[in-house]
Amino acid sequence: MLLDLTAYHTSFVWLGILLAMIMLQWLIASYTKASQPGAIPGLPPRDAGHRSFTFRAWRTHQNSLENAGTMIGGFIFAVFAGADAGWLSILMAVMVIARILHMILYYQISTEKNPSPRSYFFMLSWLANVGILILGFTALFT
Repeated sequence: MLLDLTAYHTSFVWLGILLAMIMLQWLIASYTKASQPGAIPGLPPRDAGHRSFTFRAWRTHQNSLENAGTMIGGFIFAVFAGADAGWLSILMAVMVIARILHMILYYQISTEKNPSPRSYFFMLSWLANVGILILGFTALFT
């Protein structure tokens, strides 16, 4: 039996945007770090503090990589479980838009305060990801 993926078109668009965002973060983080005097490939930026844009760009990318497994894996799980395509596209949109806002705020706000404004969008994205997993499990067991 072949899986009809056409119902998930919008969700795949959001997945593509998520992947493009991570690639953009990689480009920004790599460029800003490589532009620093004495930068060593493969090591974190020397100025490890939120006052440094280079550090914030690096951490933004690292944070996305740390969450990419569950974000992408949750999407794949939900599709193969046969989750409702409409709800999946809504949750993917929420997750990706929240990640983009998290990225923008991380780039703009130099704070060590916790929670910071970016933390709220991190949590919104995390909750959407939990929703995607629940959607997948619901599809499996109903």
